[in-house]
Amino acid sequence: MISKPYLIAEIGINHNGSIDIVKKLIDNAKKADFDAVKFQKRTIEKVYSKEALDVKRDSPWGTTNREQKNGLEFDLKQYQEIQKYCQKIKIDWSASAWDTESLEFLDRFDIKFHKIASAMIIDTNFLKRVAEKKKHTFISTGMSTEENIDNAVKIFNENKCSFELMHCVSTYPMKTEDANLLTINALKKKYSCNVGYSGHENGVVVSLAAVGLSISSLERHITLDRTMYGSDQAASLEFKGMKDLTNSINKMISAYGSEKLGNITPEEELIAKKLRAHLIS
Repeated sequence: MISKPYLIAEIGINHNGSIDIVKKLIDNAKKADFDAVKFQKRTIEKVYSKEALDVKRDSPWGTTNREQKNGLEFDLKQYQEIQKYCQKIKIDWSASAWDTESLEFLDRFDIKFHKIASAMIIDTNFLKRVAEKKKHTFISTGMSTEENIDNAVKIFNENKCSFELMHCVSTYPMKTEDANLLTINALKKKYSCNVGYSGHENGVVVSLAAVGLSISSLERHITLDRTMYGSDQAASLEFKGMKDLTNSINKMISAYGSEKLGNITPEEELIAKKLRAHLIS
């Protein structure tokens, strides 16, 4: 049975540090009939080394990696505003924590779910901390070995924390030929859990093919304009693409119908009467 997956609009860092952009992206997600928006939360000094942060990098916020990373991070007040806005327009929200300090930071908010970013699936201690929260968690499998996935599933099962895996290929944008969507079926078979898809491709065709495999969730990066500053913008959907995706999903689900045999529609009966008139005495 094919049903509409839980749709997550990944804002990530595509807001470029602007709450005004955030609100426009949240509005677009709501108008396009997504179920949730998601951000990314990092404690910069913990996620990156001093050497990496000191590297020269020109950006709208300065000339080093540190200035760029700090420019893309929201503080407590800004996340409080995000939560208030999401509650106002009635859309779920959350953020992917990239370190334990950020995970504890998110405890201050009424987030709908947790998300394990593909980069974090190898951090066993972090996985345990998330699983101990007992909040439904999406686990992305990009850049992961089978052993990595085994370990994550074991941790969440041992902690009795509900979860679902999300098949993912961590290239931005992803090439269509790299999608390997049949992995979704393999994940379902091996782990006996719901499986979603986190896509980084251009367009909507691959995501729609994933829907046809009965995924439970679908995550896509979104943007106001794919030419904006930022590493994730090119692999993101603008509003038109978001609407194309959700409208196409609705049409697909409507088209699948049921497995009933001999299901002749009333319109077909009228046409049959006309086209078979010469066969009926």
